[in-house]
Amino acid sequence: MSMPVTDTDTSDRRSLHERIAADLRDEIMSGDLAPGARLPSTAQLKARFDASNATIQKALQILKDERLVVGRAGAGVTVREHRQQTVRPAAFMAPADAGQPYRWLSEASKHGNLAHSTLLEVAEVRPPADVCAALGLSDGETAVLRHQVLSIDGEPVEVVKSYYPFALARGTAIADRRKIRGGTPALLAELGFPPRLSVDRVSARVPTQEQYQALNLPSDLPVLRTLRVVYTDDRRPVEATVMVKAGHLYELRYEFAPD
Repeated sequence: MSMPVTDTDTSDRRSLHERIAADLRDEIMSGDLAPGARLPSTAQLKARFDASNATIQKALQILKDERLVVGRAGAGVTVREHRQQTVRPAAFMAPADAGQPYRWLSEASKHGNLAHSTLLEVAEVRPPADVCAALGLSDGETAVLRHQVLSIDGEPVEVVKSYYPFALARGTAIADRRKIRGGTPALLAELGFPPRLSVDRVSARVPTQEQYQALNLPSDLPVLRTLRVVYTDDRRPVEATVMVKAGHLYELRYEFAPD
């Protein structure tokens, strides 16, 4: 049971309704309040947090805006059935089987979700510094950018910017503004650059203006930013992708087996 939160608590400078929302958000994300579960009544929350009715309603509105809970007439406020998704990065590395869609789409569909990718841009650009370093690009070297937004059940969930050394991508379907059946892992394998190793660097950040708008975020809650570098034979980097998703809606799952 959480300790009551009061307005005189000087250890947390957030407003009371933000602190209440934070506690409830943690319980939702940890599973203490499971998908479909009904939240405590307003009276129970008022007593627990020593807060007014208006403050409780403001806290609940934050969670509604974050798409973590829904309010139904006669049913109170309940946790959304799909309030958080678990992503297994290792599942996306291997090329898709012949004739099959990009693995991200097929993996999302396994959970009964309608997954969709929207290709926004394909262009020759100078990547961000960390991407240049990951790809080993020298000063002035460019890369081909493939920029897309991934959606589940009509809601944007991830902004994806993939970069490929221009010398590798030039004259291939990577540089064309169209979707690649099976995704770029399958195409890279066809081009003689099969993915052999994938290295992720994950950080939590405040969303940029572009990310905030693209993901339709309700506030400046942290986003998860993953820089994934894909290597082919001889540890040659052939792809660097920056993936950004809402931190309160997604978690990453990594599995490691002892040697």
